[in-house]
Amino acid sequence: MIYLDNSASSLIKPKNVQKAVMNALNVYTANPGRSGHILSMKTAMEVEKVRLKIANHIGTTSDKIIFTLNCTDALNLAILGSYKPGGHVVCTINEHNSVMRPLEHLKSIDSSFSYSIAGQTGKLGVTSQDIEKCITDKTYLVICNQISNVNGDVADIESIAKMLKDRNILFLVDGAQSGGHLKIDMKNTGINMLALAPHKGFYSPQGVGVLALNGDFDLSPIRFGGTGTNSLEFSQPKTTPERFESGTLNTPAILGFGEGINFVEDNFDKIQEKLEDLITYLHYELSKLPITIYTKTENTNGVFSFNIPGLNSAEVANELNEKWSICVRSGYHCAPIKHNWLGTIETGTVRVSLSYFNTYQEIEKLVQAIKFILKKTQK
Repeated sequence: MIYLDNSASSLIKPKNVQKAVMNALNVYTANPGRSGHILSMKTAMEVEKVRLKIANHIGTTSDKIIFTLNCTDALNLAILGSYKPGGHVVCTINEHNSVMRPLEHLKSIDSSFSYSIAGQTGKLGVTSQDIEKCITDKTYLVICNQISNVNGDVADIESIAKMLKDRNILFLVDGAQSGGHLKIDMKNTGINMLALAPHKGFYSPQGVGVLALNGDFDLSPIRFGGTGTNSLEFSQPKTTPERFESGTLNTPAILGFGEGINFVEDNFDKIQEKLEDLITYLHYELSKLPITIYTKTENTNGVFSFNIPGLNSAEVANELNEKWSICVRSGYHCAPIKHNWLGTIETGTVRVSLSYFNTYQEIEKLVQAIKFILKKTQK
C-alpha cells in the first residue's frame, strides 16, 4: 500500500512519538492536575513540559497554549469565543468548513452579524490587499488559512498581520496544514490566535489540537466543566489555560505531540527538502500529461491537486485505491468555496499529500498509475 493522504492525517509516526504514547499509557496514566497525589502531579508536569515546548516552537508563552479536542475544536473556540454581537469577520476563499460553519452559526443566531470572504489575487496565495478590501468599521476578526488543504496555496501571513496590527483587529490563523511545514513565530509576526493539528505536519497522534494565543484580548470558553481548580465555584475559572480546558486531557496524544515537535525541529530542513523534491518531481512528471494541475510549482509543502479530464475525482481515487493500492483523497476536502473558485465544484479534485516518509519509488508508481488511467480514458 502507498499512503498519499497525509494532509488528512499522517500515517507513519516516528519512533520517538510512538515511544512517548506507549510511555503515557504505561506510566503517565493518572489524571493530570486533578489530584494531589504523586502520579497525578508527575503526569501534570509532563503535560506542562509539552505546553512549554509548543510555546517555544511557535513564539508565545506556555500559559497561552490551550489543548483542545482537535484543530476544528480550536477554531470553534477562537471564532465562537471571540464573537462580538453585530460585528463583522473577514475570512478567505481557502477556509475549511471548520471556519465556515461556525461563522454560519453566528449568522443564524445574530441577524446583525456578518462576514466577508476575501478572494485571492496573489499568484501563490491570499495577500494583505485581498484582506484589506473586505475590512469594514465593524471588523473585529480576520481568519486566514495559511496553507490551503485543497491545493497548497500559501497565504502571505506576515503582510496580513502587519496590515492588521494598527487596526485593533484580531488575527486568527488556521495552521492545520502549515504546522510542522512552515516556521511560525506568533509574537514577531503578530498572530493573535493559531490553531494547530498535531496529527498532520507534526507526525503526532490524533485526538488533540491546540489553540495558541498571543496578546491580551477577551476570549470566552465554549465548553464548561471541571478543570481541577476552583472546584467550589460553579463559574468557570478566569485563568488561561484552565478556563478553556474542561474535562480530562488526552495525555497520550499530548505527550506524543511533544515528541512530534522534537522530530520536526531535529529534521526540519531535511523534511522540507524531501517534500520539495518529491512534489517538484511529481509536478514535473504530471505536467507532461493531459491533466489539469491546480498546485503552483512554487508551493511545495506536500499538497498537490489535479484532475483527469472527463473523470470525476472520486473515480480516479477509487481506481488508484482498488487497482494500485494507492491512497489519495478525492472530493471537496471540506472547502467548497475554494473549489467554486477553482471551477471544480462539479468534480472535486484528486489530492496527493506527502510526508517525510514517502519515497521517489512511490511517486513513480503513482505517475505510472495515472498514465494507465489516461490510456483507458483515451480508448
